[in-house]
Amino acid sequence: MKDNFSTQSADYAIYRPTYPQEMYDYLLSMVKNKETAWDCATGNGQVARVLAQHFDAVYATDISENQLKNALQLPNITYKVEPAEQTSVGNDSFDLITVAQAIHWFNFEAFYAEVKRTLKPDGLFAVIGYGLMFIDKKVDKAVHKLYEDILGKYWDSERRYIEEGYKTIPFPFEEIIAPHFQIKTTWNFNQLIGYLNTWSSLQHYKKANERNPLEYMFTELKEACGDDAEKDVRFPVLLRIGRLA
Repeated sequence: MKDNFSTQSADYAIYRPTYPQEMYDYLLSMVKNKETAWDCATGNGQVARVLAQHFDAVYATDISENQLKNALQLPNITYKVEPAEQTSVGNDSFDLITVAQAIHWFNFEAFYAEVKRTLKPDGLFAVIGYGLMFIDKKVDKAVHKLYEDILGKYWDSERRYIEEGYKTIPFPFEEIIAPHFQIKTTWNFNQLIGYLNTWSSLQHYKKANERNPLEYMFTELKEACGDDAEKDVRFPVLLRIGRLA
């Protein structure tokens, strides 16, 4: 698994969008027991902190120590620096396993073997993510210019799984077809810039060119946002849910 987010982990904690409560309500309604959950590739613990409100214990892992340093510390969350494909827990440990906006970085075969080993027989497995946001025509046009024209070759090849809505990842589970959810939020211009700065492709560009590509887009993005103090932002939620086959 690649670690593309340690360098901007503080910004990641501030600017990354949060999943809607109705998505969590739907997931939790299908979990029979709520003793233990594993949030894999937890990052800053965004999903883990929600699960901690409902489970006796949450195990949250990530390969980035910096990300975990920015995670919310709660008494029933155990954070560990561990790869997705190899955890230090026993068989049949978890009632729920989640992985949010990260599975495209994994070795699928090895990770799924670990899910099948650690998930309880009646447990639930959920792959969560979100696609590119929608704001309005002008802003979307500027963002797409940054995304495709400027950063296109700097995206890791794994990004295609998100562009394909996680529909093309292997999924060797008994699948439950989930309803569609959206992340809905409002951003000011600084929040938009903050979010764009967390993109892994932007970090790759900076490393290769020793410049932030937002320097070229700042004026265009500012003009696209206009005089609005805040704008509505929508992200499509990607969600695949399964049980052991």
